[in-house]
Amino acid sequence: MSEPRSAKIRLYVEHPLGEGQTVPLAVEQAHYLFSVMRLGVGDAVLAFDGRAGEWLARVSTAGKRGGALLCERQTRPLRLPPDLWLLFAPIKKARTDFIVEKAAEMGAARICPVQTDFTNAERIRQDRLQAHAIEAAEQCGGTYVPEVCDLRRLSDLLADWPEGRRLMFCDEALVGAGAALGDAPRGPWAILIGPEGGFSDAERTRLRGLPFAHPVSLGPRVLRADTAAVAAMTLWQQALGDWG
Repeated sequence: MSEPRSAKIRLYVEHPLGEGQTVPLAVEQAHYLFSVMRLGVGDAVLAFDGRAGEWLARVSTAGKRGGALLCERQTRPLRLPPDLWLLFAPIKKARTDFIVEKAAEMGAARICPVQTDFTNAERIRQDRLQAHAIEAAEQCGGTYVPEVCDLRRLSDLLADWPEGRRLMFCDEALVGAGAALGDAPRGPWAILIGPEGGFSDAERTRLRGLPFAHPVSLGPRVLRADTAAVAAMTLWQQALGDWG
């Protein structure tokens, strides 16, 4: 079913969606819809909750500090991304935001900031990065919002690695080598992007010794971390994801 022409705003909500369901709005959402976008009672919004697809809803009550939507009908079913995690070392604020936004747009199911030996950041604002993932889904037409995890040491994550999940290890030491997922099987995967200073020798040795890790090259040039994340997701999606 095509998207209604009258609904130009997409909004992520945490309240369950369904026919005839009333959806209360948070203060920030009410301010955006009624003060910024100047919507009023009866105006249409496309709402999604990451579980029930996208729904046409209309403003049923509007106020300065709150309001509500009333769901009418589903306009798109839920489309889940492939079972792909993106692991990356946080870098400068704007570029970390970029990585999270592009990962959400390109189909990551989970986004995992990791602290490596050469990671400069010791903490992140998980709530702020999650908000960027939500905004990316709202803008790109997605019906699913990936979870953004809190920062975790890479060594701890590898020690607790889930059985059956493979790891595409983007190793800058392989620059110039042929790219290479080859005949790797589909299924649960993760992509690992290193920090601006690259992986330490100890990390590279450990990663190369893991039976579930697949070292790959991202081409003939060393890429910035944010560019590498986009390149790696493109490579994986074309080979093993839902782009084919």
